[in-house]
Amino acid sequence: MTPLAAFVEGVGLLGPGIADWPSGARMLSGEEPWASAPTVLPAPQCLPSAERRRTSAVVKLALAVGLEAASRAGADPATLPAVFTSSGGDGHNCHEICQVLASAERQLSPTRFHNSVHNAAAGYWGIATGATSASNALCAYDASFAAGLLESVTQVSVEQTPVLLIAYDASYPEPIRAVRPIPDAFGVALVLSPAAGAHSVVRVELALSEACADTLEDAGLESLRASVPAARSLPLLAQLARARPGGVVLDYLESRRLAVQVSACR
Repeated sequence: MTPLAAFVEGVGLLGPGIADWPSGARMLSGEEPWASAPTVLPAPQCLPSAERRRTSAVVKLALAVGLEAASRAGADPATLPAVFTSSGGDGHNCHEICQVLASAERQLSPTRFHNSVHNAAAGYWGIATGATSASNALCAYDASFAAGLLESVTQVSVEQTPVLLIAYDASYPEPIRAVRPIPDAFGVALVLSPAAGAHSVVRVELALSEACADTLEDAGLESLRASVPAARSLPLLAQLARARPGGVVLDYLESRRLAVQVSACR
């Protein structure tokens, strides 16, 4: 695989005990201790009231981190091509649909139906921001973050345009939770650019690797990384938080991982 590279322009982050990228960076760099607490999902004020009432946890999560990343990059979200990646999309909506189909009534709400598609978050993003650029919606089970990062940096390299990556996962209700025990919502977004700019944080270069994926020293954060597919991004985020050159290896396929080399922008 030919190495692919991009510049990180902005980061958005939301998860258990993490309100945004600055607070998450302090925890991941060791400046502050991390304490688990239920993820607080903000109401998506960027949506019209009718759509806002219909949004699910995954949509709120995707919008929150995407808008934060775009703001920190100084980018207009309406102009950014986007890659949305999630291991399973809206588990609560799936649960409600299954309950209806298992009942005698079987009258499925149109809202439930249009929220059931895997690219629902991308659709709400377009409504919220007015974005008309192309978007992709990926799913690669536990490899979803690495697949999304690889897709995004490939687009940056080929199209020579900034791309917004939004990775997100949320918990499932029972009985699905028994076989897919994602404990809470976690989302991360990166604005990636082909050239260094005023907001550039670091340069990242990707390559496939047979090395083992990196883990985290903090036992709580490592448990979060292992239990939420989108949180497989945490070793990379920790490297960004420390703001120094280095390499990390992220979970991807059984036989191949994704190596990310982080270096200074200039």
